Amino acid sequence: MTSTLPQVTPARSTPRTPERRSQRRRPPIGKTVAWVYLIGFLAVTIFPFYWILRTALSNNYSLIDHPSSLLPVDLTLGPFERVLGLATREQAVAQGGSGATIQLGLYLRNSVIYATGLTVLVVLSSLLAAYAFSRLHWRGRDVVFGIFLSALMIPGIMTLLPNFVLIHDLGLTNTFAGLILPGALFSAFSIFFLRQFMLGLPTEIEDAALIDGLGRFRLLFRITVPMSQGPLTTLALLTFINAWNDYFWPLMIAGNSDVRPLTVALGVFQQASPQTQPDFAGLMAATLVAAFPMLVIFILFGRRIVDSIGFTGIR
Repeated sequence: MTSTLPQVTPARSTPRTPERRSQRRRPPIGKTVAWVYLIGFLAVTIFPFYWILRTALSNNYSLIDHPSSLLPVDLTLGPFERVLGLATREQAVAQGGSGATIQLGLYLRNSVIYATGLTVLVVLSSLLAAYAFSRLHWRGRDVVFGIFLSALMIPGIMTLLPNFVLIHDLGLTNTFAGLILPGALFSAFSIFFLRQFMLGLPTEIEDAALIDGLGRFRLLFRITVPMSQGPLTTLALLTFINAWNDYFWPLMIAGNSDVRPLTVALGVFQQASPQTQPDFAGLMAATLVAAFPMLVIFILFGRRIVDSIGFTGIR
């Protein structure tokens, strides 16, 4: 007995009209607006850096004749040679330089000492304070933390004059100690940042270590610190960048070139022009040299900074 299978005729696909194809391929309006906004925001953000690079690669005399040129005017590496001390005074003046010099190596060393010393002390003091506010139970802890947190509402510029009077009375002006100490032992944001992360750490491991007889300091540096490497690294990077870019406080304290950081030295270099025309090309070249370490840090650790801040903020 044979069975016949019904024959299935393939369904004919209706041809797509050009109107339907154009409607499907047309991107959504919201996505188009978002891309236009992102491209415009990126262009506005990057253009100042391009303008600095364009000025640093130009001849200082030629900039007067073509101030609005989008390309380097009389392309030259003379500004970088002047900043790095590779050009003589006669060559600097011939290229449009003011004749003023900047001891780049000395000021870079001062910036490294200032930023590194401040970073180490801020991270260490904030670590101890954050551990006390998150792991230790003592009377008035929340009240004291609220007082600490209220310091975030005080603008930093309001504390410049009291700190200057204190450092001057202590005789620490024109010293690295005077630069570092006022901001080293208390940072409300750093304490809050680390405390919020430590509140989310599990307590079982610490409780077991305490039962085994491990002291609080050894527990902090053997257990809590290894578990907090991400936020500690982020805090160190943010503190180092802020100290590297600081200007007003070093301007008030560091009047001597032996302790003057690079940010203040750039301002002095701009004003020390014996001629009428400032050395804008040399100033922009020095600015790029000063900003290069920060650009490298952002490229290498930018994702870590964003992830740590976002992870800590949800705790």
